[in-house]
Amino acid sequence: MAARRAGLFALAVLLAPGWAAPAVAHPHVWLTMRSDVVFTGDGLIKGINLEWTFDDNYTQMALDGLDTNGDSVYSQSELDPLTKENIASLKDYEFFTVMRLGGEKQEIGEVTDYGQIWSNGKLALHFHVPLKTPADPRKGEFMVKVYDPDFFIAMDYEADDPVTVIGAMPAVCKLAVKPVPTDAELEQTRLMLSTKGKDWQPETNEDFGAMFAQPVAIACGS
Repeated sequence: MAARRAGLFALAVLLAPGWAAPAVAHPHVWLTMRSDVVFTGDGLIKGINLEWTFDDNYTQMALDGLDTNGDSVYSQSELDPLTKENIASLKDYEFFTVMRLGGEKQEIGEVTDYGQIWSNGKLALHFHVPLKTPADPRKGEFMVKVYDPDFFIAMDYEADDPVTVIGAMPAVCKLAVKPVPTDAELEQTRLMLSTKGKDWQPETNEDFGAMFAQPVAIACGS
């Protein structure tokens, strides 16, 4: 029973609709996120920190049965099985995180520094997604998109201070959280996708979900 409950997030992922989802799907899990773009001491991007705070319904389902001592508080030891299951499941989906340098997708490494807390009635999962090879944003625009390509999980940045920089970002570089697509733009994209065949792919070498995601960019001048 505990294993089934610990796998709730994995189940949400596996139940996600197929390729046509962008035209028809609706989210079943909502989360608010924030992130840090992490730089090395010599100005290379080593990865991204992510923090996801889940909606009330998911929190209640995920916590069902985890209060093993019945004290109405979810300790770290009680949350650990759920956290490990979430991280293991998300690995198959590259943690819904796509990082590109000059348009080229960058390989990610093993997630580290992960954990989960329960506070103010909410579950919050945090983890670090490293790049296998640190990226130099002075060689091209660095862009991060965090999204579920099948729209089962809605991911939105929090309104205040959604993205920060940790480490030595070069002085010539700037962080920008680009605007969310407007309703009109989203509807236009949905209508366009509804006219495409099963084998159609975006010209940008991205999947469908990327067309709806909010980008975070690091761009550097001379």
